[in-house]
Amino acid sequence: MVDVLITCAGEEAAVILDTVRAAADVDWPRDRLRIVVLDDKKSEEVRREVQLLGLKNPSIHYAARTKIKGVPHHFKAGNLNHGLSYIDTIEGGKAEYVAAVDADMIVERPWLRAIIAHLITDPQLALACPPQLFYNIPKNDPLYQNLAFFFGILEGVKDAIGSAWCTGSGYAIRRCALDQIGGFPTGSVAEDVFCSNLLLGAGWKTCYVHEALQYGTVPDSFSGHIKQRARWTIGTVQTSAKLNFFVYGRICRGMSFFQRFTGFVFTLGTLSTVSATASLLMFPIVLVSGFKLVAYANNDQLRWLIRLAFFSLFINRINEWIAFVPVGYRYAWRGNLGTLWLAPYHAVAIVRSFLLPKWLGGKLATFSSSGSIDSEVNERDERARAPLIRRIISIWWHGGVFIHVLYIFFTVGSAALSTVRAFTSTSDTYQDRLFYILTHAGWPPLVWLVASVACLTPIKYAVDPPTMPD
Repeated sequence: MVDVLITCAGEEAAVILDTVRAAADVDWPRDRLRIVVLDDKKSEEVRREVQLLGLKNPSIHYAARTKIKGVPHHFKAGNLNHGLSYIDTIEGGKAEYVAAVDADMIVERPWLRAIIAHLITDPQLALACPPQLFYNIPKNDPLYQNLAFFFGILEGVKDAIGSAWCTGSGYAIRRCALDQIGGFPTGSVAEDVFCSNLLLGAGWKTCYVHEALQYGTVPDSFSGHIKQRARWTIGTVQTSAKLNFFVYGRICRGMSFFQRFTGFVFTLGTLSTVSATASLLMFPIVLVSGFKLVAYANNDQLRWLIRLAFFSLFINRINEWIAFVPVGYRYAWRGNLGTLWLAPYHAVAIVRSFLLPKWLGGKLATFSSSGSIDSEVNERDERARAPLIRRIISIWWHGGVFIHVLYIFFTVGSAALSTVRAFTSTSDTYQDRLFYILTHAGWPPLVWLVASVACLTPIKYAVDPPTMPD
């Protein structure tokens, strides 16, 4: 028996119903399948339509919890736990396996057979999860929303070392393992990652099923994209804090070295966005101040540093090519640029959620499903798209992209000023000018230029947004 939980939080009724119909049509025995729609917004339309489907298919159920003001409801994890409680009260009781699907994810017919098979063949396996694929990715994917490198490479590598994490939708869990860790964990807006690590810490195994088994939607607006990525950042840090940063404690006791190492590295990468933002700002400041970007004792040492810098640049490009080619070099490189221009948003999310008090702008993390975030300017709808000026005001100002505009002006201006100084503040010899440029604005790999190009992404997006496919 498999219980399929479909979590909803304000998505359009038509989207939810498509997901329910797809889940009900999977290749699985009808008498061994129950579908529960968990509506966290208590939509009357969704309730009515789901109950109509239930008249034709008795395995389809509707459930909506009551939220009491002032009592923590724990977002998606609370909704899922309500679903577990609801299942325990209906005829047949709890099933051996629980599967969860986001409201905007359409599962393929072989979905359950593909993932449950792994749980059946390995009694120590607690969780099996496929990648999330998307059908509304715009042409050229300027914001890198397909996550090709993450799902195509990183998750596979993590699975190979026994550190596969749940990716949030389309997964199946052994119910006894879930009960052992106390249900879906609360205290983090990334309950999927938290759940995976609790299972690993309890001695269970997880696996990544690299098959195309579900297709969903990405946020169709700039603001929705930023909110989604900020939520992932906050959830990663919350989860890591609950697990003592994967270093010690009872919860991590059953984890292997690689499982702890994976969690620690991912957390470190998330937290590093704060220092990365500061580092990006330091480059133009150093150039404006006239200081060198590299320290050296004499010209011979400088020559060796230049050789090593170019060698390092060459090796990094080769490494990127080898790593990115399987999923498409262009998209993976766009993901790298996204890491740079998104860094300030991640940094602000971390600082506001974990460091600042409320009176200084601190804000507790909240959850909004990607499908429930509406666009203010409909920038991806070619027919309903707002005019240019309104888009610029909405995305550049309200979306914080003005920071990227100022950064580009500051950085390019500082590089230009530094280059001018090479001809005005040094001797007339060609070698002195060349050394000045190399040790200032021209030091490889021209980080200021790469960062400026990355910051053009959200600026160009507002001016010339992509059109979402029909």
